[in-house]
Amino acid sequence: MVPDSVVVTVEKPSNFSLLNVNGSDSSLFQDKEKAASPKQFTWVLLLKAHRVLTSLSWLAMASRAIFVSVKKRIALSDLSEEEPKSRGRLYRFIKAFLLISILALVLEVVAHFKKWNLQMIQSREVQGLVQSSYMAWLSFRADYIAPSVIFLSKFCVVLFMIQSLDRLVLCIGCFWIKYKKLKPTIEGEIYDIEDSSSFPMVLVQIPMCNEREVYEQSIAAACELDWPRDRILIQVLDDSDDGNIQLLIKDEVSLWHEKGINIVYRHRLIRTGYKAGNLKSAMACDYVKDYEFVTIFDADFQPNPDFLKLTIPHFKGNPELGLVQARWSFVNKDENLLTRLQNVNLCFHFEVEQQVNGVFLNFFGFNGTAGVWRIKALEESGGWLERTTVEDMDIAVRAHLNGWKFIFLNDVKVLCELPESYEAYKKQQHRWHSGPMQLFRLCLPAIITSKISMWKKANLIFLFFLLRKLILPFYSFTLFCIILPLTMFIPEAELPIWVICYVPIFMSLLNILPAPKSFPFLVPYLLFENTMSVTKFNAMVSGLFQLGSAYEWVVTKKTGRSSESDLLAFAERESKSLGEEKILRRHSESGLELLSKLKEQEVPAVKKKNMLFRKELALAFLLLTASARSLLSAHGVHFYFLLFQGLSFLVVGLDLIGEQLS
Repeated sequence: MVPDSVVVTVEKPSNFSLLNVNGSDSSLFQDKEKAASPKQFTWVLLLKAHRVLTSLSWLAMASRAIFVSVKKRIALSDLSEEEPKSRGRLYRFIKAFLLISILALVLEVVAHFKKWNLQMIQSREVQGLVQSSYMAWLSFRADYIAPSVIFLSKFCVVLFMIQSLDRLVLCIGCFWIKYKKLKPTIEGEIYDIEDSSSFPMVLVQIPMCNEREVYEQSIAAACELDWPRDRILIQVLDDSDDGNIQLLIKDEVSLWHEKGINIVYRHRLIRTGYKAGNLKSAMACDYVKDYEFVTIFDADFQPNPDFLKLTIPHFKGNPELGLVQARWSFVNKDENLLTRLQNVNLCFHFEVEQQVNGVFLNFFGFNGTAGVWRIKALEESGGWLERTTVEDMDIAVRAHLNGWKFIFLNDVKVLCELPESYEAYKKQQHRWHSGPMQLFRLCLPAIITSKISMWKKANLIFLFFLLRKLILPFYSFTLFCIILPLTMFIPEAELPIWVICYVPIFMSLLNILPAPKSFPFLVPYLLFENTMSVTKFNAMVSGLFQLGSAYEWVVTKKTGRSSESDLLAFAERESKSLGEEKILRRHSESGLELLSKLKEQEVPAVKKKNMLFRKELALAFLLLTASARSLLSAHGVHFYFLLFQGLSFLVVGLDLIGEQLS
């Protein structure tokens, strides 16, 4: 019988050991232990080998599929279609940086496998040209390059932390607004519905240029605004240079005019000043003096019928109010990855930036559309000017300097479209980030000499322009696309993990809070924002130094998408109008005659293809080269960040993120 407890004591002069075994079923008292048989060991090895081969085959197939896709994209893309600015100084700088990085990587690989170490090797022990070149590089790097890179990296980190603090303060302000339930309220009584003369005169402007896909829905939405017909006028401001589109828009305006809508069509023969010139020309009409407010909708915007009744009453009893801005909502936010990421950005812009600035400062940048202006505020501020590509921000800054206040309505939303292709989005972002720098150069003297308070001047100069329009694109490109890969070859200037991982992830979490459904796209959003920094940096520099690309204006491509509710409402309107037989066609030219006429004149559409973006591709290979160098140094977080950021640039450079054209 086996005892329940056995104590074995072994005494030695220096030490002793005590083993206490409890339980009668201890394995120590088994007659013999189980040993793995050679057959079982062979099966385990075969199983592991099978798993390794399966993984390798999967990686090979995935790599082959990616290679074939990339090869096909390169073959079908036309490099000549990319913007000339891609061949400018920035592109040449990135290419030179890439070449130097590749040479440095080759040298580092040789040093790694030969296990060269500067501290262990004396100068008399140097053998060969490669080893002497490596030692010379280490010495030159430590004495001349590292101090400059360390200084620049610390400077960018400081800017990064200041901008992160600004964003954190904005988020705290947004939480405070939610907690206190702060929102603009309507002062005074609402207009008398039975007395149309109590409603103010409202001018609705729809500027457009070659908007074949969206002109019908935008005109229809404006014509269905719930406002007394004798107190509203709709101006369709058509800058199209395509005769067919002009005829289509004219016919649409005529149809609505025959239904009793007060609507006019305007076309400029000379398209100067782009959108600002178009709006300025429309405001010069004699009848504008009879109107008190003007509402602007871009061609892809579809306001709800109650838009005017939700916005115009805020002006009543508030003579200092110059602008009421509504929020945008997007019909195609779930169309592809690009539109989802744009939705995250714009939700933060409206929910946090615009709302906080509107509540606490009564000032923000006019979004160019879905807003109502007091015409008096426009006139006293100098009207629309053609000097920049951001005429909306220009008029907002000048109105603020003249003492006018703004209100942002986060609850009033206007449906619109997001760019679905990276090409269109990139051109839009270039205009949005070059224009503010042009405006800053032009407005700085006026800001300094204005009569507004010092606090408002400081907010305009340091926060509105410098921090959010200049510093943000500067540090994001310089820190994450230039300094970070550079530090992989200059370990003396290595960036801490919290700069490249913890703080960016925390700030991305704050950015994504207004769009909680986009939380699964947190990492793609972080990578994509860094990827877009090259476009924003290039635009910022061109606007600041008045380079040629700063004055480019490209109309953002629209697709004419509509939501389900819009389609149902449209079907109901059509059936109702057909049932009542109130639609009257023009006798001179019916819709069928016009359609056949346009088909005869129709020019075959040019087939568009996805593009290759050289700067993004060059940065992709630069970051992947730096990730390979970080792998030699066993930098875990740095390696993964550079690897995924490089792949992100590669995806964008091959135009694989947005709309895919056949």
